[in-house]
Amino acid sequence: MDDAGHTPELEAASALPQAELDRLTDELVTAMKTVFDPEIPVDIYELGLIYRVDVSDDRDVVVDMTLTAPGCPVAGEMPEWVRDAVLKVEGVKTCTVNLVFDPPWDPSRMSDEARLQLNMF
Repeated sequence: MDDAGHTPELEAASALPQAELDRLTDELVTAMKTVFDPEIPVDIYELGLIYRVDVSDDRDVVVDMTLTAPGCPVAGEMPEWVRDAVLKVEGVKTCTVNLVFDPPWDPSRMSDEARLQLNMF
């Protein structure tokens, strides 16, 4: 759960050992934090743009994410940036990134860390 009270839904198959699932989860979050919205100096994870991460038995990862605005100039590129970051995590076999707009993003999804970086307190 982030400090704004939102938690990206992390789903995983029970066939993965818990220690491996914990490692994958930590490394996936770290990887997603390397992707930034070019117009906002905060990573997409802290902005609350990641809605769901699903890790299958076969280590296929599906990410549901959104944008700060549907007309975002990097709408076509940002999912690829997320996909590329996730595929760098050891053990990930494939990655699919779905761009969703329901629910629409709003600033309440940001973590306290993001709010601090943007002086929004």
